[in-house]
Amino acid sequence: MKFFQTYFNEIKNSLLNLDSKKINLAVLELKKLRKRKGRLFIIGIGGSAANASHATNDFRKLCMINAISPVDNISEITARTNDDGFKKIFFDSLLVSDINKKDLLLVFSVGGGNLKKNVSVNIINAIKLAQKRKSKIISIVGKKDGYAFKNSNLCIFINIQNKNFITPISEAMQSIIWHYFVSHPLLQIKKTKW
Repeated sequence: MKFFQTYFNEIKNSLLNLDSKKINLAVLELKKLRKRKGRLFIIGIGGSAANASHATNDFRKLCMINAISPVDNISEITARTNDDGFKKIFFDSLLVSDINKKDLLLVFSVGGGNLKKNVSVNIINAIKLAQKRKSKIISIVGKKDGYAFKNSNLCIFINIQNKNFITPISEAMQSIIWHYFVSHPLLQIKKTKW
């Protein structure tokens, strides 16, 4: 019972500490993206990759936003990893897709990438390319010292006090926030069936 209270109190605190202004600014950016007929590229690694895939479906189906997640093309990801290494999987995919100033990169990440620690360098390389191509970048992360937090146009930070829960709560909150996006009346065009 003590673990239950500890865990769910941490989720409650993370929810209460969300920056509603930034979340609603992200909604407005996504609305502008659809209006200019740009593409929404969604990336993540591990559990965040699964979230990227699921979010891609929701943005396409409910919001009529042309969303694409490179993680959904497992053949390309594994071929690029085999030939060129894991660090460039998103960079090369976004390069072929000709990401540009009309597009938006949405990053789901626990830490947001760290060059010194050699962690999530694939996300860092994708952000660098998006910056070079003048694409907007929105990130949802659980750490303030990562590359995504420092290099996004808009970063939604998940404040987690107990660092033992940083991964599960960051990934859970990604889902809560993108579901907020696709349910928002400014974005949702098609209703859900249930």
